Amino acid sequence: MSMFSAFNINASGMTAQRYRMDIISENVANASTTRTADGTPYRRKVVVFEEKAGRNSFGSALANATDRLSGSGKYSGQGVKVTGVYGDYETEMNKVYDPSHPDADEDGYVTYPNVNIITEMTNMIDASRAYEANSTAFNASKSMALQGLELGK
Repeated sequence: MSMFSAFNINASGMTAQRYRMDIISENVANASTTRTADGTPYRRKVVVFEEKAGRNSFGSALANATDRLSGSGKYSGQGVKVTGVYGDYETEMNKVYDPSHPDADEDGYVTYPNVNIITEMTNMIDASRAYEANSTAFNASKSMALQGLELGK
């Protein structure tokens, strides 16, 4: 694995986690939005990641595990990519009785988004720590590359 591959892997991880934080921020900002442009309440969004498929995907790396253990394998990671952002249809929307609200139904209930602030803040901390871990690994790779250049003096 080349040094630039390590940079690319860590950079893709930081980019993916930054995007995840943007989506979490959007969820928090719309936690009480009862009507979007299409007239429905805001629905929580979830980011899905996937391994960047290169010459060696996880499946092929797993199949060649014996070769790698013997030192003859040539696995090099490719990083992570965002597969998509999807609406959360598993979590139920919150119904609150408020007949004076303009978006109340005929029974007086208002449908609020399925955004739980505690869950979103926990996900934000998780994304922040993952970003920090990728940043630390990037800086370690950079430090190793600089030390390698120092050897050539």
